[in-house]
Amino acid sequence: MRLKIVLFMIVIVFLILLSKIYYLSIKSNSYYEMLAKQNITKKEWLIPIRGEILDRNLNPLAINILGFKILIKPHLSKKMDELNSTIRYIKNIFPTLDIKKMFRKYKKYDSAYNHDFIEVVKFLPYKEVLPNYVKLNLNKDILVLPTFKRFYPNHELASHIIGYVARTDKKEAKKDMVAKLVGFSGKAGVEKYYNRFLEGKLGYKIVKVDAFNKDLEVLKTKEPVQNQNLILTIDIRLQRYIEELFKNRSGVVIVMGLNGDILAAGSFPEYDINMFVSGISRNKWKELTNDFDHPFTNKIANGLYPPGSVIKMGTAMAFLDSKKITPYTTFVCNGAIKLGKRDFRCWKSSGHGKTDLIKAIRESCDVYFYDGSLKVGIDTIAKTLKKFGFSKKSGIDLPGEFKGTIPSKEWKEKKFGQRWYIGETVVAAIGQGYDLVTPIQVARYTALLASGKLPTPHFAKRFLNKEYKDRYEDVLTKTQKRYLPTIQKAMYEVCNHPRGTATRHISTKIKIAGKTGTAQVVGIPQNDKKRMKEDELKYYKRSHAWLTTYGPYKNPKYVVTVLVEHGGHGGSAAGPIVSKIYNKLIELGYIKGP
Repeated sequence: MRLKIVLFMIVIVFLILLSKIYYLSIKSNSYYEMLAKQNITKKEWLIPIRGEILDRNLNPLAINILGFKILIKPHLSKKMDELNSTIRYIKNIFPTLDIKKMFRKYKKYDSAYNHDFIEVVKFLPYKEVLPNYVKLNLNKDILVLPTFKRFYPNHELASHIIGYVARTDKKEAKKDMVAKLVGFSGKAGVEKYYNRFLEGKLGYKIVKVDAFNKDLEVLKTKEPVQNQNLILTIDIRLQRYIEELFKNRSGVVIVMGLNGDILAAGSFPEYDINMFVSGISRNKWKELTNDFDHPFTNKIANGLYPPGSVIKMGTAMAFLDSKKITPYTTFVCNGAIKLGKRDFRCWKSSGHGKTDLIKAIRESCDVYFYDGSLKVGIDTIAKTLKKFGFSKKSGIDLPGEFKGTIPSKEWKEKKFGQRWYIGETVVAAIGQGYDLVTPIQVARYTALLASGKLPTPHFAKRFLNKEYKDRYEDVLTKTQKRYLPTIQKAMYEVCNHPRGTATRHISTKIKIAGKTGTAQVVGIPQNDKKRMKEDELKYYKRSHAWLTTYGPYKNPKYVVTVLVEHGGHGGSAAGPIVSKIYNKLIELGYIKGP
């Protein structure tokens, strides 16, 4: 029995040894073969050049400046004399460089496991390096390689549209290998929205090396996908003209085709986007973030404002769709209505008298909309306004677009856990109270009123070798389509009738239609019997001035929407700006003159 046990144990040991030999000689062969291959080859990533951004006429908006980066041989941390000598050698050639920064960068990445040269200078202009290129390359410890840096030739112009690139953060580096290796990525504007397209795709080459990591032979190369240019819809000539018109003002201008093509758009004040490419100083960052006019906010899609009277056409459409009110229904405006103990006043204290829909829009009668909203109700108004593009994203190709707010009974219950009051209905009907919209939503809604279709606004004209495909929503009901010409006539009279709220301030060479809006930013106390004039208020307590328009009236092509922050009355503050923009569109050939 003992002999059998011993023989059994011997057989077991023999089988174990045999399986181990099989594993080492056959199964692990591929693993060790792979390790051996890694020891004689290395993979080098080929960094793509970021695509440029151009306007519709191919004028440059974001370009790449050619330059060089400087790298130092690894494993010099233990040879401090040699490292000191190398860094001082670079400093002597380029006196503006910081020795401490170069030391810090080198020591951060120098390790026994790193066999690649270490970058100590990220970018130097081509003209500075070229006279010293040979001298630098003669030093065995230094490697000079070509690189590029983003540059915005128009500085602050169209800054909120273009956006900027800056250093890649840890979160971006985890998700995007290109951003990690290039070291920067889009942070705002179309630079961010189209970042993956603009940055391209990595290439690589497989290189055979010796024991000292010296290149012997290139075994395989895959070129990077690069130079993918993005062509925008904007015309930089019009953009520059609008910037001049809006000097020393805060607000927004949008010039958009009825198909959603944006010819120009400005969020003011602007800022020089080149500041962010190499890193903005703390003092400058503090100065900009503390500015009450919010230069960093992209007000086109992220500015939230009460729409004031520019919402009245949408409210009127809700009235008509309810079939409780027709274009011929009239309400009498005596300057205010009373609900409970509170007076809800019209902007015209003496009142507008007997008022129908066209007159109510033309002269911006608040009481007409107060009375109409009480008859129709907030939920009907909210439903129509949401269909018209409010309280939802427009789809514009800018990052982080805001939705805004169009209130309803359900919304208030969810938001605050409170019931709705009829006083809130009347203020919502004239674009006050909880109502908040973005300027791009107002421009889009104006395009709907001009054409009957709700377009998707966009800045991209051409990318991926394809033209941007226009997109529309058909949102009008049969009733609304039937009465759209009535709304358009009322908007025409706003800008052309002797009593139109914008007529005195419009001087266009063509006929346009539109709507003014004066959006309060502070409430008016009930015990104020006489409302203060806008120019008597402190600047930041003055109302925002809206004027949204389309033209030419008979053959609409473009929407021009202007918001002047704390500008007071829409007609007087925005009318001259709108007029000049339409005349410029004629001069540039976008609209035929009279």
